[in-house]
Amino acid sequence: MRRILSLILIVAFAVSIHAAEPVRLVFDTDLGADIDDSLALALIHALENRNECQLLAITTTLDNPYVAPMIDILNTFYGRPEIPIAVVKNGLAKGEGRYNRQVFELKDDDGKPRYPRTLTPEDSAKLPDAVPFLRKLLAAEPDNSVVLVQVGYCTNFARLLGTPADDISPLSGKELIAKKVKFLSLMAGAFAWTPGYVEWNVKVDVPSAVKLVAECPTEMIFSGYEVGRLIQYPGMTMQEDYGYVKYHPLKDAYLFYRDGFDNTQPTYDLTSVLYAVRPNRGYFTLSPPGTVTVQEDGQTTFLHRENGKHRYLIVNPEQMIQVREAFVQLCSEPPKR
Repeated sequence: MRRILSLILIVAFAVSIHAAEPVRLVFDTDLGADIDDSLALALIHALENRNECQLLAITTTLDNPYVAPMIDILNTFYGRPEIPIAVVKNGLAKGEGRYNRQVFELKDDDGKPRYPRTLTPEDSAKLPDAVPFLRKLLAAEPDNSVVLVQVGYCTNFARLLGTPADDISPLSGKELIAKKVKFLSLMAGAFAWTPGYVEWNVKVDVPSAVKLVAECPTEMIFSGYEVGRLIQYPGMTMQEDYGYVKYHPLKDAYLFYRDGFDNTQPTYDLTSVLYAVRPNRGYFTLSPPGTVTVQEDGQTTFLHRENGKHRYLIVNPEQMIQVREAFVQLCSEPPKR
């Protein structure tokens, strides 16, 4: 009898895993401003290989013509060049970064572009505006099905929040988010760091951060500066684990950004992706529920409230080891061919 019960439990567990729907993701990024955005995108592709998530689209918050081509290079390398890309219009940050143009301009031994791509910098201006694009995407998705992952500035989602009903949807942006979005996982703020610290993703567009955090109708899970700072990606793995191809765009990008492979890299953005796709694996501890407030100077504060819609991630030493190992294994995984 005990054996039969055990078999039933095993079958039920297998069925539940098989029946699990992949997490439907929108990835909003300032890719190029830091290398962790590109690592986070590699992480998404590895998780999609496992059917754990489906990357619906990528939106950008760094307003530079080399951002979308770099994203396209990574998507093409990982076998998904068809993933839609929409861009911020009149964004507040326009820097080129330290690797987008450099990777784009690399040549192979024959003098041809090192990495296949479908976009050029000139094409970036022709890509759709992220805000109406997001309205159209959300309107077409099932209710309560989309997880928004924001690892850049709050510009796009704050603008979306403020949109009125239109020909795309009779719902306002706030109503669309309330109806279609399961939760928002964002790398923003600082909750256990030096008092007065203003985290970069908030600092770049403080008014949008104030609006998004105050008005977003759905649950928000914050990965503060301190979490990614504690969990360092070991640069040495770039040499040891990425040699399955002669040229690897993530390896080249890391080399340009970190000035070599001896330097570790904070994993800020990867933490928000990992929680978004695997929230129940014990990688992180959640704070009690409460309310995050973004001050006018960009500082973030948290007030515990039983019915609050905001939480932030916490990691202990054991979780740090577990998360770092997950990042090393997943980010270095070869593309699914």
